[in-house]
Amino acid sequence: MFNHHDISRDACMLHGPLARRGYDWWWHSFTAQDAETGEDKAFFIEFFVCNPALAEDEPVLGQLPANRDAGKKPSYLMVKAGAWGKDHCQLHRFFAWKDVTMHADAPYRIEAADCLACETALRGSISIPPEEAAAHPEWMCDGGEMSWNLTVDKQIAFNVGYGASKPLRDAEAFAMYWHAEGMKSAYAGEIFFNGKRFLVTPEKSYGYADKNWGRDFTSPWVWLSSNHLFSKKTGQLLQNSVFDIGGGRPKIYFVPLDRRLLGVMYYEGKEYDFNFSKLHLNVKTEFSFEEQEDLVRWQVRQENLHAVMETEVFCRKEDMLLVNYEAPDGSKKHNRLWNGGNGWGTVRLYEKHGGALNLVDEMDASHIGCEYGQYD
Repeated sequence: MFNHHDISRDACMLHGPLARRGYDWWWHSFTAQDAETGEDKAFFIEFFVCNPALAEDEPVLGQLPANRDAGKKPSYLMVKAGAWGKDHCQLHRFFAWKDVTMHADAPYRIEAADCLACETALRGSISIPPEEAAAHPEWMCDGGEMSWNLTVDKQIAFNVGYGASKPLRDAEAFAMYWHAEGMKSAYAGEIFFNGKRFLVTPEKSYGYADKNWGRDFTSPWVWLSSNHLFSKKTGQLLQNSVFDIGGGRPKIYFVPLDRRLLGVMYYEGKEYDFNFSKLHLNVKTEFSFEEQEDLVRWQVRQENLHAVMETEVFCRKEDMLLVNYEAPDGSKKHNRLWNGGNGWGTVRLYEKHGGALNLVDEMDASHIGCEYGQYD
């Protein structure tokens, strides 16, 4: 059963060796509506923490040439927020650890100035003049303004399980871990973004919340998820369904595995699990990513002993970001990490019966969170 809520996995994992070479982040993405026009707009908010044991009086930015020359590794809380669409942007606000208040155990809570993240709420603001962003490439962000005050209701979980238990966590078996406490989440509140007001309502937020932690990032890096699914079988919106796919090339004890993905479909209360780490399911995965002139395209086929899921997703390049992170060792490996929240596509779900594939449903998906990046 993957729909198993466990907020202990949302606790901060930066202890032991990960305290001086590790990151942990809490990611939130959702859709809001323009208060004047009603038009949809997709947003994201993330709290990213790095290397607390290396803290100094000011945030230590790994891309600052002086820090690289001195051999300093990054150490800070980075509050990351922004929007997708033609006016897409990513905004970063950095805090030194001495200015951060954190309840690291479950339920987690992290605060700095007016910024807060916990299981049930998000508050904060970022304001960066464009000329300052241009003058500080080590900030890895754009200029703009955004503030938010939101509640979060995490409704359906994707509990990956493998590699996130306490023994493996302490042994740092994997380079990158994942837990989606709210792969289907409902958000409510308001956002102010570059002079405009946006309203967030639970029924139209199509929200998502997860976290990643570890010592490095996967390559390739894949993420696809949506809970805004229309059934071609019934012609109706599926009210209790969501799919989530992630991974790429996991490393265990620094040894990379073959290209593998973790994937699930929660279809109107029934679970279909394509988690490669569950060996008894004999999961097989094929996936590809293609850059076209104006679009990017993902194709994923996942199969287990009982079912098959085929997923095809598109997103317009003009709506997407090349999202920026630096690793705990100070390197910036992903320089072309496509990241979007306006994807659309098709999901086909089959069950196996007597050697034949029977179509459960074909679904039109929209408001898809999507990501792909790869480095040599």
